[in-house]
Parts: sequence; C-alpha cells; structure tokens
Amino acid sequence: MWLGVWLGILGLAVGVVIGLKVPIILPQAYAQYLSVAALAALDSVLGGIRAAVEDHFDNTIFISGFFSNALLAAGLAFIGERLGMDLYLAAVVAFGVRIFQNLAILRRHLLKK
Repeated sequence: MWLGVWLGILGLAVGVVIGLKVPIILPQAYAQYLSVAALAALDSVLGGIRAAVEDHFDNTIFISGFFSNALLAAGLAFIGERLGMDLYLAAVVAFGVRIFQNLAILRRHLLKK
C-alpha cells in the first residue's frame, strides 16, 4: 500500500522537475487553460493517493478521472472565455476545496498511524 503512495509522490516530483527543466514557452493565452487543468490534475493525483491509503485504489477510475477532470476544467475555461465570463473560477473553487479535503483526510490517516 505505502509503496504505491511513495511511487505516486516520486512520479509527481519527477514530473515537476522535468517540467521545470524543459524549455517550453507557451503563449500567454493558454495560461488560464493550463493552470485550471493543472489544478484539476493535482486534485486527481491527491485523490488517487487518498484512495491508495484507504485501500480502494482503482487504476481505471484514476486514469479516467485524471483526464476527464483536466479536460472539463479547460473546457469550462474555454466556454467562459467565449461567453465573456470568468467561469474558470468555478473550477478553481471546486478543485481547490477538493484538494484541501483530500489533504486533510491524508493528514488524519498519517496521524492515526
């Protein structure tokens, strides 16, 4: 169980390091989409770690949730931009709340052990 959690954390750290070292410059127009999609992906990763700690992790659910959350968040930002509204804020609030809930649950699991 803990091996999966540590592998997930290691994969996240390696991904961050690679992302910081690769010299890709994206246009400013994509910043809003990528930031919301990254927040959604982080929510999925923390949810996967939480599921692994609670011993009910399912790889299919994790992969489908990871991509569907990121695409939904980016799509919401796109639709909001077309309508002239800041709909991406709804995704930021929703995923932000879920991230803090997952972190609180993970903290409780770690403190009980």
